[in-house]
Amino acid sequence: MVRVKIWGSLRTATGGAEEVEVEARTIRDMLNALAEAHPGLAPQIDRGVSVSVDGAIYRDSWLTPVEGAKEVVLLPRLAGG
Repeated sequence: MVRVKIWGSLRTATGGAEEVEVEARTIRDMLNALAEAHPGLAPQIDRGVSVSVDGAIYRDSWLTPVEGAKEVVLLPRLAGG
């Protein structure tokens, strides 16, 4: 199981839960499990989200492992330059 911290406005889709647990080995597995467990997250995930795994931020890195991570955070897609 992976404990995922839900950041900011994404919490509305989890009923206000700041942290949820899902069964996942990779970021892709995690996003699929989150969308299934919390259907309100699916549209945001489809638009794009960022995932922080032990302090490193990933976008579109579907095969990055999350299993065994100390901290996983789901964030709205970060933009910038």
